Amino acid sequence: MSQHRTAQPRPAWWKDAVVYQVYPRSFRDSDGDGVGDIRGIVEKLDYLQDLGVTVVWLSPVYLSPNDDNGYDISDYRDIDPQFGTLADWDALAAGLHARGMKIVMDLVVNHSSDEHPWFVSARASKSSPYRDYYIWREGRDNAEPNNWAAIFGGSAWEWNEATGDYYLHLFSKKQPDLNWESLGLRAAVYDMMRWWLDRGVDGFRMDVINALSKVQSFPDGPNPDGRRYVFAPEFFMQGPRLLEFYAEMKREVLSHYDLMTVGEAALGTVDHAVAVTDADTGYLDMVLSFEHVDIDMEKHGFATKWHRVPFRPERLKAVLTHWQSAMAERGWNSLYLNNHDQPRAVSRFGDDTRYRRESATMLATCLHLLRGTPFVYQGEEIGMTNMPFAAISEFRDLESLNGYRDLVDNQGIAPDAALDKLRFRSRDNARTPMQWDGSPGAGFTDGTPWIGINPNHATVNVAAERDQPGSVLNHYRALIALRKSHPVVVDGRYDLVADTDPRLWAYTRSLAGTRLLVLCSFAPDAIPLPEIADTARSLLLGNYPDDAAAELRPYEARVYVLEP
Repeated sequence: MSQHRTAQPRPAWWKDAVVYQVYPRSFRDSDGDGVGDIRGIVEKLDYLQDLGVTVVWLSPVYLSPNDDNGYDISDYRDIDPQFGTLADWDALAAGLHARGMKIVMDLVVNHSSDEHPWFVSARASKSSPYRDYYIWREGRDNAEPNNWAAIFGGSAWEWNEATGDYYLHLFSKKQPDLNWESLGLRAAVYDMMRWWLDRGVDGFRMDVINALSKVQSFPDGPNPDGRRYVFAPEFFMQGPRLLEFYAEMKREVLSHYDLMTVGEAALGTVDHAVAVTDADTGYLDMVLSFEHVDIDMEKHGFATKWHRVPFRPERLKAVLTHWQSAMAERGWNSLYLNNHDQPRAVSRFGDDTRYRRESATMLATCLHLLRGTPFVYQGEEIGMTNMPFAAISEFRDLESLNGYRDLVDNQGIAPDAALDKLRFRSRDNARTPMQWDGSPGAGFTDGTPWIGINPNHATVNVAAERDQPGSVLNHYRALIALRKSHPVVVDGRYDLVADTDPRLWAYTRSLAGTRLLVLCSFAPDAIPLPEIADTARSLLLGNYPDDAAAELRPYEARVYVLEP
């Protein structure tokens, strides 16, 4: 039986944390094979320490066929050889802990790989001891059990010849959904979680964790447009037993360890987030909500996510203000604009050419001064941008490749127009290699990278920004240091102020007589300062050399100390 590290009463350390997400495949390649690896991460631990982050979230490095870049796991207790070994992971964890930092792993238990031994056995025979670890249904009228669409396109059901029925896969057909109705499956997951926690992991980022409970009648989704397959999240997001499963996980595993838990919650409502993260009655420490990163999307769903609507900064301000207010007394926010599933924020919400530095630092200021735990995605701290993909052959992401075929073949979109949609929305924008320097391999690899390197790495890179005053990298260092030195940033009250100009986000943070004013301009031209700035006592941080201007310059951010 494993030995639990019993949690002691303590302040919630994850509230003070700044999390840095590493996408291992694209972070640093130590052996020249073109794929990032764990030893490459170890090489950069001093960089992460110097940046000031306190937690590293490691995207999946488990054994995997890599149909979905590691989110299809064939062995939860081993490392994929392309990333290294368990000994390499131990060295990474030890290196982080020696620097006073923590390590968080991705927990991917809505689905496994179809090459996991559980599924290999389950698909071979209805008498398999692992048969109920997955979701099987008979077809109807020589077709699928229902009309659900997979998130990566096509039907969410795949025929299994050996047993004469269908299995559910909300993502790729190589990612069969695990059946959380099974006591045996849940016990196996909890045992695996304890195994990693006892090995030294400090928490979990829980992939698509709000999809564990499905409506067991598996009804058809509403289909007013007459589509063959429809996106039907009302039947598998926030399902009927979800909070019961969370409570059991907390009772069996989470309550026995001093750890950080972050639940990915696509389409999750703020009320659900409050219920899940309430310190007294909840289950997880925070959730990764999606409402704010869906504001430039026509509609959620595989067929519609590629169609963008113009970015309106007032919409971003309204959504995040709503979450700040709703979570003020109960629960806790995660703060992010970038991750491995999102295009680069500076290309979405700012100007990634003329005002790249200004808009990258403004967006960072706006985010990090909010109430919650900030997440930094690799490359964000140097203002990395979307990739100028020249052809569909340059993409690697399964969702993007399927999306291109759907746009062209089923929606009648011209190939050039479909490619343009992918250039903006594709997850591959976040997965191009980390830009360490201006060399041909960007300091990422000495070999041929698994995906193309952004050509702007010649000027946008760590080496160029390290000693440059006012660079994006040094602004991130300053933001992280500010959070550590001013308790008001972590614990203060949030209030929206001067809400008259849609291009301006102005808010205050207040705690025990200390008040900060945060001003963020989303405009490519000058806009007037709000009247509340007249009460400013001193400038704490800005992304221009001074605050002498009587107006906010393009994409300017200022943080003032206000008179009490």
